[in-house]
Amino acid sequence: MLALKDNCVHPTSQQPYIKSASGGKDNSPEGNQNGITHAFVVEFASAADRDYYVQSDPSHLAFVKTLDGLIEKAQVIDFTDRVL
Repeated sequence: MLALKDNCVHPTSQQPYIKSASGGKDNSPEGNQNGITHAFVVEFASAADRDYYVQSDPSHLAFVKTLDGLIEKAQVIDFTDRVL
């Protein structure tokens, strides 16, 4: 998952376009994970970049296919930093 930061290339610039990516295995003692074992945050410069990643980026779409049958549950949350 984290390798997508370097593997996803913008169709116009032909350069990596993910601003940052981080993540890891859950270690929360609160017990409110509801089956989620790992979390990842991927940051984009724009909603258009995010939309390309989700809908069209060949590297991302290939990665998603590799997860078929491997994960039990996925949850995606999109947010704008510091907007409440």
